[in-house]
Amino acid sequence: MLEQKPNDTFLLYGLANEYKNVGNLPKALETYQNLMEANPDYVAAYYHCGQTFEKAGDETAAAETYERGMAVARRIGDAHALSELQAARDILG
Repeated sequence: MLEQKPNDTFLLYGLANEYKNVGNLPKALETYQNLMEANPDYVAAYYHCGQTFEKAGDETAAAETYERGMAVARRIGDAHALSELQAARDILG
């Protein structure tokens, strides 16, 4: 399906989550990055990508991803996503 629709938000999001669930963190991160490039307003990707960076032990990249997501959430007016991203960022310190 991705060959036919390589920038499909739903497909990229599902694939990234599956990679994360099976422990293939490099592929999950790559796929989340592709998703955020294809659809930079898909705010959920920033949260899950940040979580994946945390799981991979890269708290700096996680914090940067959360902050990018917070900027997107503010711009598109998604208060719920903003609060989730802010909470995740706050936990990192």
